[in-house]
Parts: sequence; structure tokens; C-alpha cells
Amino acid sequence: MHNRYRLAGAVALALPLLTAYPVLQAQSAQPPKDRLTIADYFDWEDVGSPSLSPDGRQVLYTRTWIDKLNDKRESSVWLMNADGTKNRFLVKGADAKWSPDGTRISYVAPGEPSGAQIWVRYMDAEGSTTQITRLTESPGDIEWSPDGKTLAFGMLVRGTDTWRINMPAAPRGAKWTEPPRVVSKVRYRSDRVGFIEDGVRHLFTVPADGGTPRQVTTGEWAANGTTWTPDGKAFLFTSLRDKDAEYAWRESEIYRADAATGDITQLTRRNGPDNNPLPSPDGKLIAYTGYDSTDATWKDAIMYVMDADGRNPRALTEKLDRSPSGMFWAPDASGLYFNVENEGSRNLYFVSLKGDVRAVTKGAHVLTVSDIGKNFMAVGTSSSPLKPNDVVTFDVRTPVLKPLTNVNDDLLAGKKLATTEEVWYTSVDGYKIQGWIVKPADFDKSKKYPLMLEIHGGPHSMYNVGFSFARQDHAANGYVMLYTNPRGSTGYGSAFGNAIKNAYPGKDFDDLMAGVDTVINRGYIDTNRLYVFGCSGGGVLTSWIVGHTNRFAAASANCPVTNWLSFVGTTDGPSWYRNFEKLPWEDPSEHLRRSPIMYVGNVRTPTMLMTGVNDLRTPMGQTEEYYEALKVLRVPTAMVRFNNEWHGTSSTPSNFLRTQLYLRSWFDKYQTPPAAKKLTQE
Repeated sequence: MHNRYRLAGAVALALPLLTAYPVLQAQSAQPPKDRLTIADYFDWEDVGSPSLSPDGRQVLYTRTWIDKLNDKRESSVWLMNADGTKNRFLVKGADAKWSPDGTRISYVAPGEPSGAQIWVRYMDAEGSTTQITRLTESPGDIEWSPDGKTLAFGMLVRGTDTWRINMPAAPRGAKWTEPPRVVSKVRYRSDRVGFIEDGVRHLFTVPADGGTPRQVTTGEWAANGTTWTPDGKAFLFTSLRDKDAEYAWRESEIYRADAATGDITQLTRRNGPDNNPLPSPDGKLIAYTGYDSTDATWKDAIMYVMDADGRNPRALTEKLDRSPSGMFWAPDASGLYFNVENEGSRNLYFVSLKGDVRAVTKGAHVLTVSDIGKNFMAVGTSSSPLKPNDVVTFDVRTPVLKPLTNVNDDLLAGKKLATTEEVWYTSVDGYKIQGWIVKPADFDKSKKYPLMLEIHGGPHSMYNVGFSFARQDHAANGYVMLYTNPRGSTGYGSAFGNAIKNAYPGKDFDDLMAGVDTVINRGYIDTNRLYVFGCSGGGVLTSWIVGHTNRFAAASANCPVTNWLSFVGTTDGPSWYRNFEKLPWEDPSEHLRRSPIMYVGNVRTPTMLMTGVNDLRTPMGQTEEYYEALKVLRVPTAMVRFNNEWHGTSSTPSNFLRTQLYLRSWFDKYQTPPAAKKLTQE
């Protein structure tokens, strides 16, 4: 009865709004010349990871662009003065870091014998570069030692197969099948990486002027992070050095590794995750994030400080109920600055060592501070609905953001952009839900527009107010868009994020439908042309939605989970076994009740599925199960299998274009919801 009520109710909500307004027809033609076009994407650029020179006079940052010929993104390191002048290309590569004295930078770029290598460039007039490593695995998290003589980095160390079988010798000239891959770990593969069962990440050092890398940490436990202590004698890192570590869920501790001997000292000891250790400038304290162990599906992290030996841990941000990220000690060591996501925005906050928290910056933007200098100058990136990502700077004592770059202004010159309106509405159980309505340029409220509902993944993540090329492209083609943060989203506190515990998908469906009703009630939506799509968690909810309402004219469930029973053992990690109260072999009823495949018999909505062929997070089998069921039921469907994609469909530039175009092409085929067609026939 509950499902039938929703199916009928959706139609009833739509019928009173079918009034005689002018209606925009399917947007198959090219948008006006003064709009952003899909082809513009190949000229789109991005910036990231800006950092101040030790003297505060210059800024390094990464600039990303698209190689049209080879269909990939490329990164370069750029340099400019701290006021934005003398902005120039420096080297090809990424992840640039200043040496402590500012005379050199390290960066990662392709090198010999192959793959990513660590390089150093001298910042004098000559500007000579040196390849520091010749590694067989990619290095990461490169950090200079405090004296500038050594570089630390993390790298995968591959193991050897210890299972030996007595195979007879192959005859001369034989072409036997390649030996099998032997898997013995709980988590043996990872999306965008592949099989990981034969390697562990460890810490290494290498002389900054070149030489042989030396492995610092050893053992079967990964060492995450490469943070030097201020005296240069040790590293702080996160791990779980326990015999049952691979079976632990959300458990980690902070350790200290002696840089010379590799001796390990455990600094934290509690049930729950402890991460992101950051020593104070004088080395007396260590800040870190974590929380006590809980079975909640979402818990916002808390910032703590402890003595350098691990004693006297104390919480600083317990009352904030938001997760700190990107922490920086204040130049005077009076407290820490950190980034916070809150209600669709990101801003910089400060907490004193007494636990007093305040917002340093405010505003509806996505500000990511990546460095704070000794002169209290901060540098980071900022984006807002009408302003793409650019490098900004400001004094944390008088925080007025000053843009230093404008990498897409040339492309946007003369373009009319869609506008974004924030909206709050009340859902079931009295929950207040935040969303945003994206309206095409030259929006006319007297017209009727098709509506796209976009659903985020995670499900624990947060849509924000940052610039979105994808939404601008859809709006340029005549669509109004709605994107929201239903319960389960982050940025609204632990209780809101945990509201879908043992109930996903479910109440979030009500939040999304209430958002659609809110926009419809504005009077400018063509209720015959409602569309819905999302990837990952958004794909879960899209496939759930079409099984619970016929109000949408078409849908696209991208990279979805459609059957929890078959998903939990085939995704790239065991944590999803904890999505429901009981394990599926103890009681499969909840796994079944929450699986969209169990409601596929209700589906009448034309539903496309788009998934990467290499996806290990929501494997292709999830898409295939739902597609085959829709075909058996003769529901209009299509399965689009994206080549060269892991989880998601847009990491390759040309596939981003295809994702956008297949989506609109599918929606343009269907102008009326299936329930309305059925009523007409009756």
C-alpha cells in the first residue's frame, strides 16, 4: 500500500499544475552563442594547491588543463608574486613544495625509467632541475625535512607470493597460461588502482640532491602520511599496527617513527580513528583529528591536541559538530586554523588551545585554504556559483579575499551564465533540507522549464555552492536544475548525517521529493518534463525513485547499487557489510528490502544506466542486473558502458562530454511521465 500510495500521489501532485503557460520544448538545438557550450570544456582550466614561499613573497600553484589530442588532463607548476603579478609557467608536473629556505622546490613529474618521479628545481636565475628518484612505484606525500637536506615520501612496497606449489618444468617452447593471482587479504582491490593485495605503503627518505631511497617503516601495516617532527628526527604517521588490522573498521592510531632507526612508538590508544597528526612549531604538542568508536554510519571528526609523547589528549572542537580539514598551526602557536564544510559552503575557522572556536571567513563560497605564512597571510582557492576556482589570498586577521588568478575569464568573456538560488524546505519528520535551484540565463518565470533533479553520491557527502561546468551546460540547454543535500549529507552535523543509519535508501527519498514539490510550486516547471539522475549513491537513489514513483518522464541511474546482497561481497572493500544492522547471511531481509531491484516491477519510467567498465566501487554487475530486469519488463532502457573509466563516467575529458550529451539525449526522448500516459489510455 505504501508504494502504491506514492505512485498515485505523485501523479495527483502534478495534475493541478498543468495550466496554460508557454512550455519550452526539448532542447536538441545548440544553445545561443552567448552561453557556455559543451565544446568549451576542452578549454577549461583549474587551479589547486597554492603555497607561500617561506618569505611570503611568492606563491606556487598547480594549473590543470586538457590535452585535447590525447584525451587527458595535464598539470603544470606555476609561480607568481604574492600580489598576483608576474604569473608564469615554471615546470611541467604537480604537487610542488617549497624547501624550508625557499631556494628550491620539489615536485612530481614523469621521469626515467618510467612513471612519476620526484624532481627538484632550483629557484635561482638558472633554474636547473634534477630528477631525484628512479622509482618503479609512484611516490606520494613528498615533504622536505626541516633542514632541507632530505625528502620524505610514501610509496607502495610490493610483497612476494609465499605460496609455492611444485609445478613441473614447462617443456621447451611451451606457452603455458599465466599463473593465477593469489588473493588472501580482506581488502584486496581498490577503485582507480586495481588489485592491491600484494603491496603495503611505507615511508622512505632520499637525499634532496639525489641518491638512493631508504625505507624507514617496515612490516605488513601501511604507514599513511609523511609529517616530519620539527627537529627532523622523526615522522608522524597514521596506521593500525595490529595483527587483526585488516578486519578493523574505522580504527587507526598515530605513531612516531625514528627517521634514523625506523623504531616505532605508538602515541594514541583508543577505540576509534585517529588521523592527520600535525606537530606544533616548537614540537611540544601534536594536533590531530578523530572520534570515539561508534556504530553510527556518520560521525563528524573532532580536533584534539596531545603532548608530543602522546599524553594528555584533549578535545578542542567537540562542540562544533563539523569535521576539521587542512589544519595549520597559527604562526604564534596560539591555536589552529582549519577548513570547515557547513551547509553547502566551506570557510576557514580558528580554534584556540582553550577550545574557543570562531569562523575566520564567512560567505557562500567554497574556500579551501592550503597554506598560512608567518605573516598571517593565507593562500587557497575559492569558487562560487558564478565564479570558477581561482587562487585567492587574505590576511587571517582582516579576512578580505583577494583573487590572484582568473584562469577562465577569457573563456567566459561575453557568456551569460545560469544563476543559482539557495532554497530551504521542510521534509517529513520536520527535517530542514537545503538545496539550490539553477536557472538558465535570461530566465523567464512566465515560461515552463524542464527540471533535472541531480542527486549526490556518498551517501555521506555534501553538494556545495562551487562553480559547476556540468550544471551550467545543462542550464545553457534550457533546463532548470535542482540539487540538494538530503539527510545523510555531511556539513549539517553528526545527527543529520547519521539519520539514514539502517535506513538507506528511504527517508532521503522523501527529502528529494519534497524538494521537487518545492520547485514545482514556484510555478515555472513543466511537470510533464521532470527528470532525475545521479551517480554512485545518486544512482542508488535514482533506481530507488523510479521504483517508488512514476512522476519522472525519464531517469538515468549512473554507477548505481541495485542489489545490496550481490554488492557487499563484490565492491572494493568489506565496510559495506555494515550498512545494515545484520549481516546478510544472518538475516537478508533488510538487504533485500533496501535494494532497488526488489521494486523494479513497479518501474514504468524510461531509465538509462551509465557505468565505467573498470568500476570496482559499484561494479558493472549492479548495472547489468537492473538493466536486464528492465528489459524483461519491457521498460525503455539503455546501458551505456564507459571505456577507460573506474567509478564514475567523467574522469576522461571526452567521457565528461559523453556523459552530458547522453543524459540530455535520453531525457529529450521523453516528454511525458509514464503514469500520465497510462491515465490517458484509460
